Amino acid sequence: MYATPLHVIIIGAGTGGLCLAQGLKRAGISVAVYERDRTRRDGLQGYRVGIDADGKRALRANLSPELYATFLATCAKRPLYGNQMTHEKKFLFSAGPDVLRPEDQPAEEDKDESVSRMTLRQVLLTGIEDIVHFDKEFTHYEQHPDGLVTAHFSDGDSATGSLLVGAEGANSPVRKQYLPHAKLVETGLVGITGKTPLTDETRALLPREVLEGVTMVHGPKGFMCIIHVMRFNWDESGRPRQGIGSTDAEAIRNWPGMLYDNSRDYIMWGFAASDRWLPRGVTRMRGLEIQQLVLEKTAGWHRDFRRIFQLGDPGSSFPLVIRTSEPVEQWQTSQVTLLGDAIHTMTPGRGVGANTALRDARLLTRKLIGVQRGEQQLLPAVHDYETTMTSYAWDAVIKSRAQMDGHSIMHKGDLLGSLARGGMRTAMRTMNRIPPVKRKIVAAESSFRGAGRDED
Repeated sequence: MYATPLHVIIIGAGTGGLCLAQGLKRAGISVAVYERDRTRRDGLQGYRVGIDADGKRALRANLSPELYATFLATCAKRPLYGNQMTHEKKFLFSAGPDVLRPEDQPAEEDKDESVSRMTLRQVLLTGIEDIVHFDKEFTHYEQHPDGLVTAHFSDGDSATGSLLVGAEGANSPVRKQYLPHAKLVETGLVGITGKTPLTDETRALLPREVLEGVTMVHGPKGFMCIIHVMRFNWDESGRPRQGIGSTDAEAIRNWPGMLYDNSRDYIMWGFAASDRWLPRGVTRMRGLEIQQLVLEKTAGWHRDFRRIFQLGDPGSSFPLVIRTSEPVEQWQTSQVTLLGDAIHTMTPGRGVGANTALRDARLLTRKLIGVQRGEQQLLPAVHDYETTMTSYAWDAVIKSRAQMDGHSIMHKGDLLGSLARGGMRTAMRTMNRIPPVKRKIVAAESSFRGAGRDED
């Protein structure tokens, strides 16, 4: 057993921090979460997050079986297709469920899910309300000679424990104090996201592969837009739809977190462009103003895409400067560590940011359970966690950055930029026509997202 009672302080009630808290509480390890949001309902984001095999593996390990079943019941219908299209609404590449041979298909537990970020946060808060403290803005920490660490908050309160975990996202104050040399860099891209209700009109604007998949649309000047249609198992009044299965329906009805989730079927879209093509004040735009900017920048796009932007809910549209971490050398281990975006912020380019945070949570939970059992001392366990975490996290950061770099030739407006984009489209069309190549691409992406991965 650990020499003194193990107590873990988690700063930030995000995806990774809450998953860690769930796993530690299940294991009987003392843990407390401190979140700057004032209430459980603050900071809720209603946009989708894809949960891949790594993410599902972590949730399955750290949540109770009943809560994991609730997570699955509240997911949207699985995306079946991965698509690449032109802004003229022509397919460049489309891979459906039949691309892989039966023997190469990922196992059921490894198949991607889609969930509202709002829903996921509420699921992860369920059952640990007693250890999550809201309206607690972290200011700084102190490390003590006896091996303990104290977190201080803006209201004058403090909390002391064996380990402090910074899990409060990309702007992590814990990281800024602990690793001041670990910087975020701007990719040169700005994203503008929005939600458009899925209605008879908007459903008719998209082909089946897009309605049932995740689609990247490529436009001039490197402009791009991801489209994902979220279709849930409950109707517009919040009642479970008929035919979804009695077990799912019961889980949804009995889950208290549903009270905080107003997601209904919608089209999520995220437009992105190099900041060189956007007005200087884009980050201050909101609502109708920023939707109008998207319409102006997509003047030459297919009218169906533009109609989706036009019908978006103005309250859902806002800009996001896309940033990424720069990998740093592994640091000297102490009673402070980091998890998720607090250490490895990445672009949305490969869609693994939240899943990597969940993977961190699962790994750190296992290491701390070993400490509790007396199998390892705390600092060596944390060091092992950081060694493994940085190995897979920096790889994901680098690959995600390669997908979304506003300074690359793809975003230039000159002849070279045009030739590069034309070459990319030709390559996609070619790969789409060669089944063995297509299978290899899909299998590689499935592997990157954790399917069939061995234990960490």
